Amino acid sequence: MKPAAFAYLRPVSIDDALRQLAELGPQAKVIAGGQSLGPMMNMRLARPGQLIDLNDLTELAYVREAGDWIQVGALTRHYQIAESALVRCHCPLLGQAAQTIGHYAIRQRGTIGGSLAHADPAAQLPLIAVTLGARFNLMRRASRRQVEAGDFFVSAMTTSLAPDELIESIEFPKAVPGEAACFRMFNRRHGDYAIVAVAATVTSQAGKVKSLRLGLGGAAPVPQRLQALAQSFCGRAPDEAWVMELAAGARDAVAVEDDSRVSALYRRELTQTLVAGALGRALGQLQG
Repeated sequence: MKPAAFAYLRPVSIDDALRQLAELGPQAKVIAGGQSLGPMMNMRLARPGQLIDLNDLTELAYVREAGDWIQVGALTRHYQIAESALVRCHCPLLGQAAQTIGHYAIRQRGTIGGSLAHADPAAQLPLIAVTLGARFNLMRRASRRQVEAGDFFVSAMTTSLAPDELIESIEFPKAVPGEAACFRMFNRRHGDYAIVAVAATVTSQAGKVKSLRLGLGGAAPVPQRLQALAQSFCGRAPDEAWVMELAAGARDAVAVEDDSRVSALYRRELTQTLVAGALGRALGQLQG
């Protein structure tokens, strides 16, 4: 199919883009990589009156250090994140997830800002943002604000981003020394969205778990960070029994919805399997 008619705009500066958003209102949509909005427009699930192309705003494409954070500009492509030495060194969980996004062509065009603003509950980057407690820097003509990842995602395909706002950058906390990280997902075909995805980071001290993050994607309208469950398993020796008990706890804790393709029971069982696998791999990194 072809998209419905729309007006095409291509701002040459951030100020120009923000002015257009403020003047045109909710009917205007921004596009960069087009890997999510483009197909929706072709199927006429989205019918923007105006399309604002951000591809000339190259100043929003970067990966850099910002104190204890890694700051990623909204127009940074997925492949740039996956190949970034800074990300591999300081935020390996983000790098692992970026490597799994779609196919080669999608990683070349898709942007982190577009993926997060689209807020597909099965996408990799929203899960990583929630699991790590990322911060979103948002901008509009008259002001800027910062939003925690847990407050940014409201529901499936819905965020707290106002119609006249753009994502400027996203900040991910640097991994602490000795932190192990693992991202795992299950899909039916290579390049598909995950039926369930798991993100985990672990640190240990004196043979016991010092800190643990655990996040789940694909099972609910927004990614879930199982913070209370993870904290309850800290302070224990991370042996096989610990892994299996935690995986079973994740299966029981996850809020899963049935849909026409996958049953809630299947997603719960898959959650248990993926959590066990991710934790096993992370612990292998600690021991190695």
